[in-house]
Amino acid sequence: MYYNHQQCPICHETHFENFISCTDFTVSSEIFSIVRCSQCQFLFTDPRPSNEQLGSYYASEEYISHTNKGNNLINIIYRMARNFTLQSKIKLINSLTQERNLLDYGCGTGDFLAASAKKRWETHGVEPDEKARSYAITENKQHVSQNINDISPDKQFDIITLWHVLEHVSELNGTLKKLIQHLKPKGKLLIAVPNPNAFDAYYYKEHWAAYDVPRHLYHFSTQSMENLLKIHGLTIINKLPMKLDSYYVSLLSEKYKSGKKHHRIAQYFNALRTGYLSNKKAKSTSEYSSLIYIITI
Repeated sequence: MYYNHQQCPICHETHFENFISCTDFTVSSEIFSIVRCSQCQFLFTDPRPSNEQLGSYYASEEYISHTNKGNNLINIIYRMARNFTLQSKIKLINSLTQERNLLDYGCGTGDFLAASAKKRWETHGVEPDEKARSYAITENKQHVSQNINDISPDKQFDIITLWHVLEHVSELNGTLKKLIQHLKPKGKLLIAVPNPNAFDAYYYKEHWAAYDVPRHLYHFSTQSMENLLKIHGLTIINKLPMKLDSYYVSLLSEKYKSGKKHHRIAQYFNALRTGYLSNKKAKSTSEYSSLIYIITI
């Protein structure tokens, strides 16, 4: 069963136009459409699987955001990059507040929480996936809830992070409202998402791995993010690049685009070249493959 949007989640326009059709290269090999709102230009996957069906599209060892398994080269590179970026994320949150109370929404296996706890942060996570949540609790020794509704209504945090999570959240506006309720008046909300205006997105088109249909329900340009946050009384105070993402996304995109037609060495070379060009072009456009938005009430 599939869900069709009756209106744009941001501006409530009812007319959409086809933007691009992409294959689910990870799980089902199904083709999904991404549409563009004719009013505000927001991109979203439509139709998409129902909430009851969505879980089945994560059921693959190749989908490694929720697991530490997967031993092909791309997955190994992903884990190396993730470990490298953990410290930069911690350095970022340390620079934003003197307080040390953190909520990581969509925390996966809890690696970021565990690394933050070692730096004396008081940590809490939310993770709906049972396997990932269990790993975060048992292996990383973190306090993780299944749902944000399980957190006490009067509990507030200095920093709330969503690292490549918001694009997966089916109840977009409802989730943001709940997160705001848990954010202290001077707190910061950090949202990292892929950017469909990046050079690597234009280069790979329907093979761009960061479209990741149907798991990615929404595809945020900077303008779309600003429009969404404005509805909720939120303001972007800074925007930071995630430069490693262009290389990792290009590696996956080359795999999807070329398949077995080209030697893997050629795929790796092309991916490194495209990732480099994407970051180079973004120096003047600010359209990096992924962006971190630092947000206040």
